[in-house]
Amino acid sequence: MAIASNESFGGWTKAFTDPRLCAAIVDRLPFNGTVIETGTESYRLARTRAKQQTKK
Repeated sequence: MAIASNESFGGWTKAFTDPRLCAAIVDRLPFNGTVIETGTESYRLARTRAKQQTKK
């Protein structure tokens, strides 16, 4: 299973507003898994911004 997010784990409280639920999810998802942080901006977001710049 792969899960992708542009938010760091600390930002997941925006989607999971119950603090206990959010803590449980963040605790369980990476257990025995691998977290890969690319540190890069979303390709789709960068492309959308580039399109907006060309329209101006």
